[in-house]
Amino acid sequence: MGAVLGFVPIIVTLFFFLSILEDSGYMARVAFVMDKPLRKIGLSGRSFVPMLMGFGCTVPAVMATRTLTSERDKKMTILLTPFMSCSAKLPVYALFTAAFFPKYQAAVMIGRYAIGILLGILSGLVISKTAFRGASVPLVMELPNYRFPSPKTVLLLMWDKAKDFTQRAFTVIFLATVSVWFLQSFDIRLNIVANSADSMLATIGRGVSIVFAPLGFTDWRISTGLITGFVAKEAVVSTLAVLTGASVAELGLTLHTLFAPLAAFSFLVFTLLYTPCVAAVSTVRREWGSLPGALFAMLYQTGFAWIVAFGIYQTGRLLTG
Repeated sequence: MGAVLGFVPIIVTLFFFLSILEDSGYMARVAFVMDKPLRKIGLSGRSFVPMLMGFGCTVPAVMATRTLTSERDKKMTILLTPFMSCSAKLPVYALFTAAFFPKYQAAVMIGRYAIGILLGILSGLVISKTAFRGASVPLVMELPNYRFPSPKTVLLLMWDKAKDFTQRAFTVIFLATVSVWFLQSFDIRLNIVANSADSMLATIGRGVSIVFAPLGFTDWRISTGLITGFVAKEAVVSTLAVLTGASVAELGLTLHTLFAPLAAFSFLVFTLLYTPCVAAVSTVRREWGSLPGALFAMLYQTGFAWIVAFGIYQTGRLLTG
């Protein structure tokens, strides 16, 4: 319940301001102004608003793509929105920048967002020339007059979006949360474990760690943290704290036993780019219209994240000898 309802204030707040912009007549002008830059990566100006909302939360950002009239533009926007770093990743960024880059915290934090935007542009160029060839739909719209937003319209839109998310995303989030709890609480013989290191989740983490070794993540606890991050990105921090036996306050020092600085930077980039949380994936499934589409989005984003993190880590190793 907490995992589901925790998203509701974010969705209500974002759609409150979005509905104000729409009803005031300003949103149409934003789409018009951004149409020319976005056409260079194969999108129309209407895609700007969902991508901008992605900096707050991917869930309402993906929901906002339903306003796009072109299926091609809608699916491209869904794929690119997670590159805009959502607020749930901030605890991970804050922890790692304070632990490994204390003198350059501001530059590293700003760099996270800049890297996400630049790689989103690069990804847009790639998929517009491959999987989503063709031109975007011409932007034809009437610019409405500016007016004071109607309180009734704003409240109705907020209620509709919050209700839609709660009803449709609850089942998926509930099942994913229970699954992670079960895997973290029992071993392969279905005995309750006193130490999470003996759980089925830890066993899975050890197996998956082979995939992440080329990125510099050699410890199984890191892989396990990334798995739980699929439920909620902020869970990466709490999972690492539980598995290392350190409090959240002490975790910064403990991380130095798991990461070298280069591997920590690679981890930050991977966390920035890999598949968003299960709530966002559930929303992608609904807006895309099929489960295979949501799985494709997950695999594409995770594969892209792996390639970029691999390139950063291996290049850094070559340069540093």
